[in-house]
Amino acid sequence: MSERIADGDKPLRLGTRRSALAMAQSGHVAKALTEATGRAVELVEITTYGDTSREHLAQIGGTGVFVSALRDALLDGSIDFAVHSLKDLPTAEPEGLVLAAVPPRQDPRDALIARDGLTLGELPPGSRIGTGSPRRAAQLRALGLGHEIVPIRGNVDTRIGYVTSGEIDAVVLAKAGLARLGRADEATEVLDPLQMLPAPGQGALAVECASSDAALAELLAVLDDPDTRAAVLAERMLLAELEAGCSAPVGALADVSVGESGGVEVTELYLRAVVASEDGTMNVRLSATGPLDEAASLGRSLAAEMLARGAAGLMGERVP
Repeated sequence: MSERIADGDKPLRLGTRRSALAMAQSGHVAKALTEATGRAVELVEITTYGDTSREHLAQIGGTGVFVSALRDALLDGSIDFAVHSLKDLPTAEPEGLVLAAVPPRQDPRDALIARDGLTLGELPPGSRIGTGSPRRAAQLRALGLGHEIVPIRGNVDTRIGYVTSGEIDAVVLAKAGLARLGRADEATEVLDPLQMLPAPGQGALAVECASSDAALAELLAVLDDPDTRAAVLAERMLLAELEAGCSAPVGALADVSVGESGGVEVTELYLRAVVASEDGTMNVRLSATGPLDEAASLGRSLAAEMLARGAAGLMGERVP
């Protein structure tokens, strides 16, 4: 048992990025852990490469740029556990670390914030929509509404500021992030997954700690939500099988549903996914259903079917 876990008077050190959204997410996890276990938690702010780079996400590789500094701090013992946006996590299992908990997921959908309270369909052709996500850009172009997609970076305040200043007409952001910042009511439209499938893992958080600290992993497990863990496992396994990083134009969403088969209650996953070309002219969009306890195989099998239908050729240069 680690010294810090054994000493219940010492606050646990939670590593977090410094952005307002990351701090809000980590604060939520810290509060939930304290309420569930009585353990105090202190936030330790860490700057990641993704926070300091001015390059667009697709240019700097995407996968892991918001994660590696936090993981380094976990491995060197300067923090006890870390909270990530799960969609930012590389799909490969990290050596020496364990995903101790996946808390209940917020709304995974994307949201539009547009000038004059407009919806996506109400924005006239030629309107400038900002996003730093190749996935969002490809799916917006695929809708064929004639909008101009503008690459942007920055935190939530910065991105919304581009709209309020009139520099662009709209921006697309994760609804979960807006909700965690108390700004969900600023969305002028929540986008239906039929229009815009979210990033794998979007809306979910990941709580990581050192795999050698079994006592801490057990403590953190109180935050875990099995349904959310299964859903994001299916989504991330699909992403891994496609050999695509978090900056690739891949959308996926697994919904948990409860039904009945032969008089027995059955919990299933309904997994939808899309891979789109950068210009939005071509895409492979498929879905599949499977048992909750076979989430990994569901993701793998759907990815295999998408690859068989040409998905690899739509992703361009893939990010390992």
